[in-house]
Amino acid sequence: MPSRREHAHFATNWSRSPLPVPQRTLVAARNLALRVIRRDTCCGHEGEPGC
Repeated sequence: MPSRREHAHFATNWSRSPLPVPQRTLVAARNLALRVIRRDTCCGHEGEPGC
C-alpha cells in the first residue's frame, strides 16, 4: 500500500508541472503504467506527474 509520503509526492508533482493538463494527464498515465509493469514504487522519472 502506498505511503502518505508517496501520495504527497504525486500531488506535488502534479500541481507543480508546467505541462498543460491534457499532456500532464498522458505523462501521469505513462508513469503509472511503468510503475505497474515494473512492480515498483517509482517509474524512474522523478519529479514528473504520476511519479
